[in-house]
Amino acid sequence: MKPRHHAARAAVAVVAAVALLAGCSSTPDDGPVQVADQGYQSGDGSVRTWAAAERGAALELTGTDYDGEPVDVSAWRGDVVVLNTWFAACPPCRVEAPVLADLATSRADDGVHVLGINRTDDAGAAQAFERTYEIPYPSIDDRSGAATSALEGVVPVAATPTTVVLDRQGRVAARVLGLLDATTIAAILDDVLAES
Repeated sequence: MKPRHHAARAAVAVVAAVALLAGCSSTPDDGPVQVADQGYQSGDGSVRTWAAAERGAALELTGTDYDGEPVDVSAWRGDVVVLNTWFAACPPCRVEAPVLADLATSRADDGVHVLGINRTDDAGAAQAFERTYEIPYPSIDDRSGAATSALEGVVPVAATPTTVVLDRQGRVAARVLGLLDATTIAAILDDVLAES
């Protein structure tokens, strides 16, 4: 291959890397950014919370997990639920996977449940991701978009990943748009769990 071809390919790779990094490090004023050729929008990590008096009705969200088992968040009423949209090829989803896996086990005794929502992957890709990151919680196979639609009817979900926290009544208490930070989600959960 000629040197010009190597230089052209290198330039394309640099432009793609810059686009990816720019999307993953958008500022709070930018909102979600479409990441070039990656199939997802990267959020800015912004957090939105709702006071208990401002929360709407309980979220009705059902689906089937990748093992073929039915999932209904109403079964967890009385506990706090963390919903996380993800898919296997999403770089921020891979970064936050250990945080969510740890959360699912370390906060289970506090009455916290974690549920993934994947609107992209077939069972093979999703289950490989779950094995790789030792994910102990179920994820809804949402290629139909039904679960995501139910969620978007209550709280905007403009980026992948997005994490939504439901209070003990099943109402949306908080949303994190983009990559989830362990300290942030711990603080949100502490606040929601402390509510009477």
